Amino acid sequence: MTEIDPRRTALVLVDLMERVVALPLAPRPGDEVAEKAAELARAFRKAGAPVVVVRVERPGVAEQPPGSGLLPGVAEPGDIEVVKRTVGAFHGTGLDDRLRAHGVRTLVLAGIATNLGVESTARAAADHGYELVFVEDAMSALTAEEHRASVTLDMPRLGTVVTAARLRLPA
Repeated sequence: MTEIDPRRTALVLVDLMERVVALPLAPRPGDEVAEKAAELARAFRKAGAPVVVVRVERPGVAEQPPGSGLLPGVAEPGDIEVVKRTVGAFHGTGLDDRLRAHGVRTLVLAGIATNLGVESTARAAADHGYELVFVEDAMSALTAEEHRASVTLDMPRLGTVVTAARLRLPA
């Protein structure tokens, strides 16, 4: 069991946007990732821990592609919403300042794609000194091989990889 201190921890949900969740993903479909992420978000909110929802906007275009909003039900009032214009959620977004204002020292990460948005956000978070926890069954990638490489090779070097069932928040 990995116990989480909600006073020092934030859940970061990466790119749970309609058009991203609808992609052909592996090892699990996007709607399964979104469902697991929503469960995590409810638990974090109940424990009083911040929830960060991240979405990407393409720079230099007049209009974002259809489905660029967050999936309905992902964000709730009071969540920290971050709009990124790069692969990761830290560059140019003010995310680090917002997390530090909440006293956050640990990030629990989930979202799509495991090896892109989630891993890039994690690498920057590690550079900023955060402790990291990755929820393997709340992530997916464009291929099962990419997902597996991230969760078995890269992410264990940055933090702890768990399943949602192994994550414990105080009630």
